[in-house]
Amino acid sequence: MDLKEYLANKRHLVEQKLESMIPADNSIPVITEAMRYSLLAGGKRLRPILAIMSCELFGGQEDEVLPFACCIEMIHTYSLIHDDLPAMDNDDLRRGRPTSHKVFGEGFAVLAGDALLNSAFETMTAILMDNPKPEYIRAMNIICRASGISGMIGGQCIDLYYENRSIDIETLKSMHRKKTGALIKASLAAGAVIARADEGDIKNIMEFGDAIGLAYQVEDDILDVSGSEEKLGKSINKDAEFHKSNFISFYGLDKSISIAAELIGEAKKKLERYGDKSCYLIELSDYIIDRDN
Repeated sequence: MDLKEYLANKRHLVEQKLESMIPADNSIPVITEAMRYSLLAGGKRLRPILAIMSCELFGGQEDEVLPFACCIEMIHTYSLIHDDLPAMDNDDLRRGRPTSHKVFGEGFAVLAGDALLNSAFETMTAILMDNPKPEYIRAMNIICRASGISGMIGGQCIDLYYENRSIDIETLKSMHRKKTGALIKASLAAGAVIARADEGDIKNIMEFGDAIGLAYQVEDDILDVSGSEEKLGKSINKDAEFHKSNFISFYGLDKSISIAAELIGEAKKKLERYGDKSCYLIELSDYIIDRDN
């Protein structure tokens, strides 16, 4: 099975699980429709697939990691809904269609994001109540930390604060590692923990995640100036519009492309010890900087 087929299979698995986790419910106006509108809008499903890949790499079972993987996708989707709001990036387009607040209004968009975040935690705590395995508790803690001020929210705060302000390169890297990289890194770590990998392997896969997480955001910076709105499914040149610094403004396009490639090279070295077992992760690493969306 090649990578494209593997990803399609895993994406279908994730889509089916997400569909079942947030069923349609008309007893409360609008909210589940708004949640499902964003959650089931497609996308790469990179984070849940990374969790599955990591779990499989270390001998874990797909069905054991899948609920946690889908909770990560719910958290990611909530962050996109909020990121698109007028108070944040004020985007009209996401995954090729109008953003949540354009369809349901700002109030319901906020609530849909909040509800997805809470649903993720409800799902994980329900798993722990039924089966409080240490690895499940640790995986949930990893996901929580990556979602909060130590991770994604912290990165978003840095992003907002430095609009129309000068920022140094180390702060920019920290912002990218938190805002984008933290949840990617957590996906891989949670998968490894659930698979009961040893501490050396957990540390190693987290270092791999740190490298591809930063590379992913550098590539996003590149696509913001060189990509097409049609392929990306979202607006382009947003950083320039909001006077935000990124890798392009610091290094220029060609150097940024080189930096992304160097990060992927570092990441792939972390996988050498696993041999052929890591072939999909190696190929996925290359995809991160070869993608057009």
